Amino acid sequence: MGESAGIDKRTHDRFRRGRMAIDGRLDLHGMTRERAHQALALFLHRAYERGARCVLVVTGKGTGREGGGVLRRDVPLWLNQAGLRGLVLSFTHAQIRDGGEGALYVLVRRRREGREGSASGSGPGRGSGRARGR
Repeated sequence: MGESAGIDKRTHDRFRRGRMAIDGRLDLHGMTRERAHQALALFLHRAYERGARCVLVVTGKGTGREGGGVLRRDVPLWLNQAGLRGLVLSFTHAQIRDGGEGALYVLVRRRREGREGSASGSGPGRGSGRARGR
């Protein structure tokens, strides 16, 4: 995966190798696409508000169909959309022990006190570009 903007090399390496403490988990198995999108947004906003740094999002690997499951394909796209991109510094597939290709580590931006805006609107990282991911 290359370097991630806004993250020092040591943190990036620890994150990518699954060596950061996981501050929260969300399992999207069995959810519809719409429900999963809502659950992901709520989960990440709450993680940001409580100061979580690294969270695990389990998408599942999907069925044997080409390209895997819908959530496995769509969650990375959602993480790069305007509503969530301001909350996310980076994401990468998890290590095997945490779900491998069927899960993602998500590095959540730190809350900065005194910043204008909120995480749900035009808040952190506005205009900062794409979150880096696979």
